[in-house]
Amino acid sequence: MSGELLRIEGIRKTFPGVVALDSVDFDLRRGEVHVLLGENGAGKSTLIKTLSGACRPDGGRILVDGSEVRIQGAQDAERLGIATIHQEFNLVPELTVAENIFLGRQPRRFAMIDRKRMEADAQALLERVGVQVSPKTPVRELGIARLQMVEIAKALSLEARVLIMDEPTAVLTSEEVDKLFRIVRQLREDGVGIVFITHHLEEIAALGDRVTVLRDGRSAGQVPASTPEDELVRLMVGRSIEQQYPRERPAVGDALLSVRGLTRGGVFHDVSFDVRAGEVVGFAGLVGAGRTEVVRAVFGADPYDAGTVEVRGARLGKGDVNAAMGAGIGLVPEDRKGQGLVLDASVQENLGLVTMRSATRAGLVDRKGQRAAAARIAGQLGVRMAGLGQHVRTLSGGNQQKVVIGKWLLADTRVLILDEPTRGIDVGAKVEIYQLINELTASGHAVLMISSDLPEVLGMSDRVLVMAQGRIAGELPAHEATQDAVMALALSAPDTAQAPDTAQASDTAQALDTAQAPDTTDEAPDSMNEVEGSRGHY
Repeated sequence: MSGELLRIEGIRKTFPGVVALDSVDFDLRRGEVHVLLGENGAGKSTLIKTLSGACRPDGGRILVDGSEVRIQGAQDAERLGIATIHQEFNLVPELTVAENIFLGRQPRRFAMIDRKRMEADAQALLERVGVQVSPKTPVRELGIARLQMVEIAKALSLEARVLIMDEPTAVLTSEEVDKLFRIVRQLREDGVGIVFITHHLEEIAALGDRVTVLRDGRSAGQVPASTPEDELVRLMVGRSIEQQYPRERPAVGDALLSVRGLTRGGVFHDVSFDVRAGEVVGFAGLVGAGRTEVVRAVFGADPYDAGTVEVRGARLGKGDVNAAMGAGIGLVPEDRKGQGLVLDASVQENLGLVTMRSATRAGLVDRKGQRAAAARIAGQLGVRMAGLGQHVRTLSGGNQQKVVIGKWLLADTRVLILDEPTRGIDVGAKVEIYQLINELTASGHAVLMISSDLPEVLGMSDRVLVMAQGRIAGELPAHEATQDAVMALALSAPDTAQAPDTAQASDTAQALDTAQAPDTTDEAPDSMNEVEGSRGHY
């Protein structure tokens, strides 16, 4: 085909107990953005790993410029002009920006690294992607958005003809997304073929040309990027999703969690709220408003200077995670990989993290009982896995999130705090999480939810608390909680704002918090004992 850069024909890849790719076809043309869409576990990551040299297919073939090629490693991909920007960045924190961009390919002069030229070339690439950062800056000092741009600059340094971008907008603000889109459009004009993976359906029509949908490791269809979102969802999950936020509102009972006057100098001040049985309370606010800091203090993971936290009338001590857990509070952290999971442990071991102590008698863990409980909860949540012994690292993002939530369900948690519960997971998995929230509240549990996705907060909350500058600026019941009303409170001075002025917020709804996600590259603990009682994993 004229203008075709890349073609994949009948690619197949299996792992023990799992068919990851089953005769998948895909092609990419010069100067186009081809969106790769699918639920977590559909095979997207495996497909791009075959192109980047991270894994070798069991069958099928890959053609570049019409000729069949074998990609057996990253160097083969680089030689063919294929560059991949993974969701988890491949940068060395201790090296500078320039050193990362040209790692392994540093320009030399008289057998020595030509640092001056390297930094000048890096500066030119950084200017091309529109990021203001010195090439001499250590990468560890950069935030997520700038790390993303450094990865793009690194890909451009390879003079890539095929650029694969895996969830590049997952942790960017709307302004940063706009900047990224401008870069992608310019690359498209330069003739670069771009494979773009996203869970944000609204981005597809704004940026894409074609869409290939994967479902259960197979090609479910190829359609224009202008295809309506409802049809894309149907192709992804094999069914229509009639209601995006299927909140059911059971009768509300007594307060399970009561927070009064919670204060931590310079972070949050005089925060008070209740969460009652059967309800979902949403936390909204701008970047730096203090929402995550408040819930971590409630859970005992972070200290606070003043105030009280009570669960069913019983006051909890400060900074005591074990007391919070014993009282029935659970926290699903925003960084599920760094804090919510032991990545190199099995599904069964992760599900049993919270209940391990209670399942231990005379120093021995009731492994049979733990396994039966893990199997029950994994089945209830529909965790897609080869078996309970599968390492949680190898699960898709949505299934990892189910495991994080599942360990708290096994502990019979009464108040579940969800911090960014659906970040980085697909629409089908999102709905499953929402249905789980409904089941929890229907059985008398309470949910406190933080989300940077404002429609999600509005669609799933019974009440919305809006934070601004470390204080609660106001509270809105579900029927009054609109994007304009929430933004008016989020943008106001907390000491004066109680009633929302919606007039000022209509053009700024996109500014709601898309806080940078923390680095998730930390090594998992060596043993389950290291996790038990640790304040770093929840």
